[in-house]
Amino acid sequence: MTNGVWRVPTPVNEPVLSYAPGTPERAALLAEAARQSAEIVQIPCVVGGREVFTGNIWELRNPSAHREVLAHVHLAGDAEIEAAMLAANDAKHAWSLMPFEERAAIFLRAATLLAGPWRARVNAATLLGQGKTAHQAEIDSACELIDFWRFNVHYAEQILRDQPPISGPGTWNRTDHRPLDGFVFAVSPFNFTAIALNLPTAPALVGNTVVWKPATTSALACHHLFRMLRDAGLPDGVINLLHGHGPEVGARVLPNQDLGGIHFTGSTRTFHAMWRTVGEHIGGYRQYPRLVGETGGKDFIVAHQSADAAQVATAIVRGAFEYQGQKCSAASRMYIPSNLWPEVRDRVVADMAAIRQGDPRDLSNFVGPVIDRAAYDRVGSYIDLAHAEATVLAGGTYDANEGWYVAPTLAQVSTPKHRLMREEIFGPVASVWVYEPDSWDELLTIVDRTSPYALTGAVFARDRAVLAVAQQALRHAAGNFYINDKPSGAVVGQQPFGGGRASGTNDKAGSPLNLLRWISPRTLKETFDPPTDWRYPFLG
Repeated sequence: MTNGVWRVPTPVNEPVLSYAPGTPERAALLAEAARQSAEIVQIPCVVGGREVFTGNIWELRNPSAHREVLAHVHLAGDAEIEAAMLAANDAKHAWSLMPFEERAAIFLRAATLLAGPWRARVNAATLLGQGKTAHQAEIDSACELIDFWRFNVHYAEQILRDQPPISGPGTWNRTDHRPLDGFVFAVSPFNFTAIALNLPTAPALVGNTVVWKPATTSALACHHLFRMLRDAGLPDGVINLLHGHGPEVGARVLPNQDLGGIHFTGSTRTFHAMWRTVGEHIGGYRQYPRLVGETGGKDFIVAHQSADAAQVATAIVRGAFEYQGQKCSAASRMYIPSNLWPEVRDRVVADMAAIRQGDPRDLSNFVGPVIDRAAYDRVGSYIDLAHAEATVLAGGTYDANEGWYVAPTLAQVSTPKHRLMREEIFGPVASVWVYEPDSWDELLTIVDRTSPYALTGAVFARDRAVLAVAQQALRHAAGNFYINDKPSGAVVGQQPFGGGRASGTNDKAGSPLNLLRWISPRTLKETFDPPTDWRYPFLG
């Protein structure tokens, strides 16, 4: 037993390694990728600390070379799903009573392990299983996840220290920052390994237990990171890992009376369905479930006539095509004034001609594959639409002979209301509408009202007054708003992430706002010398 009022280490953002030729991290990543490519991993569900190999196998294939099997993922059945919910409930009492500093130490240790001996392993798994380049894997699987764990511990301590400032004479007022009364159902996407792990671990940090269903296409990286969490000291049953098809798992989890909350990142359509199911069962829960979701996006870049054309072009190339546009924050719709368009167009087309696409194990490639056949078919249909109804200026091809490769594509539309400007594509397709510079105010209204989403957006201008007008006109069009920068690449501790409208509940991952959603506070008032007479003085 130790006594003290502890302070957690001050968090700093994890430095991004370069993976430049000749660096040790490059050599380590390539060696680890080669090692993992040579084996087929058996990936179990983990329920109450027990690895469960169900025998119902889904093959995880490398999207860059889809004949290459990376893992056999064992899918959960009804028995495993029910057991996971029971395990979460069984572990909750001991976990919620564990002192905060002990819970914090687990995630701080995990951050240290990931920054060191596990870094190459997790980055290689992300590169192979999710088709990310070395840089994209580094900023996601390593740096962002390390930042989530370090900063979340810091923010949780801030919340615990938030106590009533006043206690009356002879009394003491306190706040008990309790976990939710029930387990949290975390459902995570394929595209960000950091998000996949933050969804279950943020609620767990503040005392909740979790049933976690990651996207099957992210199973390899999630498998390694879950093993790492257990090495860091995570007790059995705190997080229970289920692989499976979302609707099948959700059908059993969502109606459960002990559901305390949902932590979700994925499609708007899926979140709608989950919310609808919760509404249908609202009378059967022990508490109203907390619903936290980050969903779709149709993110914009708006250039004013005073903008720098080279800066706008670079933002389009990086914002639209990094990780094949498979980011909820990826730039997808561009609004460029006619005075800048010729230079912006020529620069973007020239940059796209220089981009190499292929297997991320070749570190000269800037763009890799989309995640799977379904994504390939969906994005391909939008490229077909661009050929039919717009002007394709670059790219416009797709090929699945080796992997799920969709070429980065730039298309110019004739109307800002075109489907290419309204619908989420989630692939490397950038759609441009060219407007007349004197219609700036009208343009801002179009940008605000074109899409149902409101996740990220960027405005480029050198005129400060113009930027002020744009910030106000587009105040609700993006939860993360960028000025003279691409609308992607949020950093934990610097730009808390989330959007409104059809993009989610805007609970800002990587900030205290998100952690507060997993806390159910209790007010305590203690009176040291209670009264013994019911009469008040005014009665005398």
